[in-house]
Amino acid sequence: MSHTAHIPSHRKPRRSASKLALRAGVAGGVLGTIAVAGAAGPANAEPVTETIEMPTLGSLDAGTGLASAVAASAEASQQEALDQNLQTQEDAALQKAAQEAKKAKAEADRKAAAERAEKARLKAEQERKEAAERASRDSARTQLSSTSASNDSGSTASDSGSRTQAPTGSAAAIVAFARAQIGDAYVSGGTGPNSWDCSGLVQAAYRAAGIDLPRISYEQSSMGTEVSLSNLQPGDILYWGSRSGSYHVAIYVGGGKYVGAQNPSSGVVEHTMDWDTPSGAVRIL
Repeated sequence: MSHTAHIPSHRKPRRSASKLALRAGVAGGVLGTIAVAGAAGPANAEPVTETIEMPTLGSLDAGTGLASAVAASAEASQQEALDQNLQTQEDAALQKAAQEAKKAKAEADRKAAAERAEKARLKAEQERKEAAERASRDSARTQLSSTSASNDSGSTASDSGSRTQAPTGSAAAIVAFARAQIGDAYVSGGTGPNSWDCSGLVQAAYRAAGIDLPRISYEQSSMGTEVSLSNLQPGDILYWGSRSGSYHVAIYVGGGKYVGAQNPSSGVVEHTMDWDTPSGAVRIL
């Protein structure tokens, strides 16, 4: 065989540069195609018969930016929804607090009105009671005045003399004890030694003379013998109200005066009979 004989080549034939094209990948839904025809190819080169698809750098950058923008937008929307939900909860809490405050104020106003009404009722009741007591005293005084006016002049003179006589015996002990307590405090239910109520003082004064009396004022005024206010002797018990329902008692000490535990503001005091004229008197001795 001649050394110039044709020997077939086993290499794959090169593709002509004019037949090679590069197709760009899809980016954002747009297909770009790049054709490489060869810089020095002839004008009548064969048409492109093969393409190679490959992504473009610009397409990759645009996709990444779009994804970031979408993610940022989603995050912003979620944050806005959270803010709106928080604001709604705060508004609801404020509205509830305002309603509760309004309800509490209405309840407080109702209670205050009820308390004022109760105070007014108690005051009216106390005034009614005091008026009834004054009316009872006035009635008793009128009756006693009528009784005194019917006495003869000799009896009256004798009575006047008895007002100034000095107490003796048990009466002296009673009067001395009562006067020794002048200036002590008045305490409801007090029985001494430094604070008294009216019946507690009377009971203790009679005990000083060896005589036991009941503790309550109306029980004390129900004992002994009733005497006229114009025929009093030292040691007699004076009472205010009815004899069997008296609400205050004191001890007649002579000279037209009496000693008694008057009230919380006065304490144990000595007054003349006309300071607060009693309704009646009883004699235990």
